[in-house]
Amino acid sequence: MKIKPKSLILLAAAAVLALGATSCTKKSEAGGKPTIRIGFLGKNLTNDVFQAAETGAKAAAKELSAKYGVEIEIESRTPNDEDATKQVEGIEALTRSGVDGIAVSCSESNTLTPAIDKAVGKGVPVMCFDSDAPNSKRFAYYGTEDESCGARVIDELAKVMGEKGTIAILAGNQSAPNLQARVAGAKKALAKYPNMKLNEPNGVFYHTETPEKSAEAVAQAQNANPGIQGWAFIGGWPLFTADALKWAPGSIKVVSVDGLPAQLGYLKTGHVEVLLAQDCYGWGYKSVEILLEQIINKQAPATPKVVDPLTKVTKENVDEYAKNWTKWLAK
Repeated sequence: MKIKPKSLILLAAAAVLALGATSCTKKSEAGGKPTIRIGFLGKNLTNDVFQAAETGAKAAAKELSAKYGVEIEIESRTPNDEDATKQVEGIEALTRSGVDGIAVSCSESNTLTPAIDKAVGKGVPVMCFDSDAPNSKRFAYYGTEDESCGARVIDELAKVMGEKGTIAILAGNQSAPNLQARVAGAKKALAKYPNMKLNEPNGVFYHTETPEKSAEAVAQAQNANPGIQGWAFIGGWPLFTADALKWAPGSIKVVSVDGLPAQLGYLKTGHVEVLLAQDCYGWGYKSVEILLEQIINKQAPATPKVVDPLTKVTKENVDEYAKNWTKWLAK
């Protein structure tokens, strides 16, 4: 019997469908799960906060696999040293490889925005953690709300100073938008305390963001302005060096952002009253969780900015808090 051309087309289509079904069936019979690949880029591999974030991402991949019924792979492209161009190359490589989503802490938002937008344009959802690219097409950000962070530093400093005295703000890079937002929040909060004031004529001290240069900036400022009774560190840069604070413990009050291992010793010696620790481990864990909701359920957070809750660390709870780093820096 002669088969008509139309029938041949239908038979060919049926054969293709059958092959596809056979492939899926084998996967199911083998007990395999779909695999979701998530690209992860911190700023650099040498900073403990990004090691903690990557540990969090990998923990989320392991723990959330059963919840979503998938295998989850984390593909890290964090550069050895901080380099926005390397991050761009990482995003582009991850996009070409067909990852299902990307989480990135942006070293420089303007440099990374085109790469983020290109990835999103190719169907790869991107979110930021720690350091945002707010003008990009990223769908979410998880990290510190900077103005509130600056305000919290002042509020904690006011408590330990009895809401009176002359203070200074250690402010990092003057060109960094996130740090400028923290300074603005600190100044706004200071207005609530009529018996506290910024040192005059200069109460905000900028510096190169290295431990050595920041410690030098504090020492020079304190020597030139002995009337400073308290410091608001909106970043904990000097506390990465030993013996950075050249005064008797408790004689000058200090509240600082961050609670990394190198900084915790200053609480124990009494040179620092309060550390406000960012959720470094959660930057990774929460990012994977948010991405999975977007990838699997097409569900974005209620608001694009999800705020990292700062954790107050003092002399009383420092030993308990330090145990976290044993987990977070696990190799």
